[in-house]
Amino acid sequence: MNALTFPILRLLADGQFHSGEALARDFGVTRATVWNALQAAEALGVQVFSVRGKGYRLPESMQFLAHDKVLAALAAGDSKTAPEITLQTHDQLDSTNSHLMRLAAEGAPHGLCAAAELQTGGRGRRGRTWMAGLGSGLTFSLLWRFDCGASGLSGLSLAVGVALARALQELGVPGAGLKWPNDVLHRQKKLAGVLIELQGDMDGPSAAVIGIGLNLHLPEALKNSIGQPVTDIASITNGVLDRSHVLGALLRHLIAVLREFERAGFAALREEWMALHAHQEQPVCMLMPDGSEVRGIASGVAPDGALLLAIGDGMQRFSTGEVSLRAA
Repeated sequence: MNALTFPILRLLADGQFHSGEALARDFGVTRATVWNALQAAEALGVQVFSVRGKGYRLPESMQFLAHDKVLAALAAGDSKTAPEITLQTHDQLDSTNSHLMRLAAEGAPHGLCAAAELQTGGRGRRGRTWMAGLGSGLTFSLLWRFDCGASGLSGLSLAVGVALARALQELGVPGAGLKWPNDVLHRQKKLAGVLIELQGDMDGPSAAVIGIGLNLHLPEALKNSIGQPVTDIASITNGVLDRSHVLGALLRHLIAVLREFERAGFAALREEWMALHAHQEQPVCMLMPDGSEVRGIASGVAPDGALLLAIGDGMQRFSTGEVSLRAA
């Protein structure tokens, strides 16, 4: 990556025109060097407008993450929360989850959080791609180490969904619904997603890398390129929230829920999740890994997080990670 690309983008974040001459003077380089740095930005998918006689600007103003603002929002109302988190902010990563999985294997500490301004290889569940442009959302991952093994983490992705719903309510984004096992919806459109990857033995100890992508203000072109209905906070609230404040609030609620999950498992959060279930008592179609379909009525989840589907006169369980869910 060109070392000047993101420093220049930070200057352009005000959404105003900056001449190539002024940018070159600010950084003590030639105008050609500035041009090369912005070409590197466009190669990453960042749109930069160039107008002869005016200079360069971004399509609109944007916010970069501010480390101190994130920590302030994280600690709001709970002075014990911030010390548990070590926050990394990166200009660019292939994937925050991949980054933390590598660090976890090298012994990275519990509570390490990595947030990226731009992901070039963001991943979703079952090999899907998570798409987000520069400043249009939040993409971050949290490393959480558990004393128990992977077998004791059933329902963890559902618990994370509860944390996201709590944070969104605090931030003034009402009406969030949870789609089993790892999505946050608003009026049946995807607002956020969760990807959890595990390291360790079945009997313990284990480490979970909890990846979260949240749509804040998606450009229409990006919305149209995503292969499912999506929404963002700007569309719901008719405003743009401060990205740093949102990240801090999400982390604070996430830590609170993870502590609760450590004490009592998903069972302690089950009723809250069911109250937010976007498909509760609705006909659904389960898409199985082998391509077959199972239809029934979504009837909540078991204490271990398995989806319960009423089929005929019986009830059938589906475990996290084995199926996809679509409204029938």
